[in-house]
Amino acid sequence: MFAKKRPKTIKLIPIGGLGEIGKNMMVVENEKDIILIDAGLKFPEEEMLGIDLVLPDYSYVVKNKDRLRGIVITHGHEDHTGALPYILREVTAPVFGTRLTLGLIQEKLKEHEVKADLKEITSKTELKLGDFKLGFFEVCHSIPDGLGIIIDTELGLIVHTGDFKFDQTPVDGRPTELQRLMCLGQKEVLVLLSDSTNAEVPGYTLPEKSVGASLLKIFQGAKKRIIVASFASHLHRIQQIIDATVHTRRKLVVSGRSIVNNVRIASELGYLKIPEGVMVEIGEIEKHSPEEIVVLCTGSQGEPLSALARISSNDHKQVKLHPGDTVVISASPIPGNERSVSRIIDRIYKCGAEAHYELISGVHASGHPAQEELKFMINLVQPKHFVPIHGEFRHLKHHADLAEQVGILPENIFICEDGDVLEFSESGARITGKISAGDVFVDGLGVGDIGDVVLRDRRLLSKDGVFIVVVALNKQNTEIVAGPDIISRGFVYVKESKELIDEAIVKVEETLVEMKQEGVTDIAVLKSKIRKNLSQFLYMKTRRRPMVLPVIVES
Repeated sequence: MFAKKRPKTIKLIPIGGLGEIGKNMMVVENEKDIILIDAGLKFPEEEMLGIDLVLPDYSYVVKNKDRLRGIVITHGHEDHTGALPYILREVTAPVFGTRLTLGLIQEKLKEHEVKADLKEITSKTELKLGDFKLGFFEVCHSIPDGLGIIIDTELGLIVHTGDFKFDQTPVDGRPTELQRLMCLGQKEVLVLLSDSTNAEVPGYTLPEKSVGASLLKIFQGAKKRIIVASFASHLHRIQQIIDATVHTRRKLVVSGRSIVNNVRIASELGYLKIPEGVMVEIGEIEKHSPEEIVVLCTGSQGEPLSALARISSNDHKQVKLHPGDTVVISASPIPGNERSVSRIIDRIYKCGAEAHYELISGVHASGHPAQEELKFMINLVQPKHFVPIHGEFRHLKHHADLAEQVGILPENIFICEDGDVLEFSESGARITGKISAGDVFVDGLGVGDIGDVVLRDRRLLSKDGVFIVVVALNKQNTEIVAGPDIISRGFVYVKESKELIDEAIVKVEETLVEMKQEGVTDIAVLKSKIRKNLSQFLYMKTRRRPMVLPVIVES
């Protein structure tokens, strides 16, 4: 008897990036091989107290690292590259990216003291990783050197757009490759995975050069110093800020570690054109009059320690905000950052400066496609199946609706979540299971040692404080030897709440007497009972729920 031949299957497993903005990471696998597309992070939301970064749970990749043939990065943004220093500590695989992408990655790996096998690719590169054959096509985005990916499999082509837009007048002269996409549409495309960030936005995304025109108009009308905040990686925007600086005969000062690094790397690699004599060191800013200076800085998302946040709070060593200055926030707030950005804008106005931001000035254009561009991409590629990626759930749903409008069969459209296993075979496609794919929190040097329980405790502490009870008990008979003593932080001020504290002490003593009468001597049970009774008492008295921490010392 001959063994029955196993059916050919291809699996797509989103590790991150679906149902959220950030953490983009996608596994493509067959029976023998795995390739990873992107390895991104996202920045913590406001309620993630103390968290520095959020990574995807890449434990599935680590578990299957012997099958990992390579990591392919679509472009150099941190939501596509930021997890690399962490995952490369646990797996060994070549990392493929364009020249600029690898330049930015190399800087990040150097900071983390991580070594990697970095391999440069272009849109002309053809790769073979295990049984997968890979090709690439140029895409226009808000950072140069972006690529879409074509994966040739036994079941047909998988097309991953990366982040893209159809800008016909790109700053660097490199539009998304329409001809290549049209050729794909004449082949058998198994599935298209396409950027969903702007799936709610009708029409077309504004061309990036329109922002350059708005910036130049603002620069020409500015009377004193100009301060511009932008994404550190938005090199097309930075180039246009440089051009406007040159046109208005000003000097450029760069402030903020990430933007200083990116400007240096991009200029060294030839992706930024900076005429000689335009750049001025920040330490020399006082040697120039205000009307001669443009400050390019970080802080477009309201980050509390960024250059713009410190400038607006009058806390920056070299740059002070004065009446008559012009501040441009050349970015759109990422969902969750709106309040932080609004606070900075308020502080700018209080200083007497003029503010320009997305709602009132044309100082930002998205790097992602709007609805008509998304439909155009689907019509060009003509896929059999469609998977919206890169977006929160509502973005994925709107994108799926657009796909149905242009003729993709509803049963061939899959709105996936992180961890879903989407399996393709000769008989069709279906979601066959789910893997672990949550968040991994980075807090200082700790990676993954902070979980939801700790975050819940931090939120509780920040909201209602902590109420600590310390009592010493006789080990033999559980009689009180010393205490109870109360320590309150962030709940009530002990010296001004004597009556409440005295009642709380009585409540603890009553609880210990009650437990002694019941013959309870187990310390863990005593702590649990004190915590429960005291929590109920404090809520009844204050309608607040501090974290109650009983500390029992046996003597």
